[in-house]
Amino acid sequence: MKHLPNLLTLTNLFCGCIAIAFILNSQPFLANFNSGEQYWVIGTEQMWWGSVFIGIAALCDLLDGFAARALRVYSPIGKDLDSLADVVSFGVAPSMILFKMLWGAWMRQPNAMDVDMLAMAPAFLVACFAALRLAKFNVSVTDQQHSFRGLPVPAVGIFVASLPLVNWYDTMHLGEKLQGRWTIYLLIIILCWLMVSNIRFFKLMPHKWTMRYVWPQLILVIVTLAAIPLIQVAAVPLAFIVYVLLSLVYKEPQTVIINS
Repeated sequence: MKHLPNLLTLTNLFCGCIAIAFILNSQPFLANFNSGEQYWVIGTEQMWWGSVFIGIAALCDLLDGFAARALRVYSPIGKDLDSLADVVSFGVAPSMILFKMLWGAWMRQPNAMDVDMLAMAPAFLVACFAALRLAKFNVSVTDQQHSFRGLPVPAVGIFVASLPLVNWYDTMHLGEKLQGRWTIYLLIIILCWLMVSNIRFFKLMPHKWTMRYVWPQLILVIVTLAAIPLIQVAAVPLAFIVYVLLSLVYKEPQTVIINS
């Protein structure tokens, strides 16, 4: 049982690798049918499966922490392994999604055939800043026991993974709005900045179970649950936005120590 947290972390990494494989395959390809004719097939569903496996990786990332605390198993190897897995699942895999989104956006332009591949390169800044964010966390973990300094990398991964699902289901025609290349570039800049910023982001598990401490988590849950019947999968990016906004206004109550 003592190896359960590391096994969950490795499952996180495994799912991240599978997600990358699916995302890489989400491009037009020629298919041969029994009639001998060839058709272009758009591999959008592969991107959908990439998002699903990032979601599974996020679940494993959540469970490995619970398992480590429940079993009281802590080790430097486990901490470093968790960061390495997170870089792949919530840094590299989401970067691949943004790369494909930029590629699709540029291919819609009249000069698509003249577009340089470097136009899609900014997508990988998310992976770079995710690695920097995790490195900063590992050296200042004692400063982040009750809140995070900088946007947590798994939150970025889940948010980006939700974008292909929004595009797939096109809820409220939001998928069309995600096709703009400048929108994607701006999104990359904001995500990178939030990850290395000094903004305090509250943890989903509150430090104390009193209203002074749990009200942001409560609002986040209520808004998300209320949004699911109305906007379906678009509730995920909405929850991300609400989480960021609540973290900007939430200030954790200070513990007052009275010397007798």
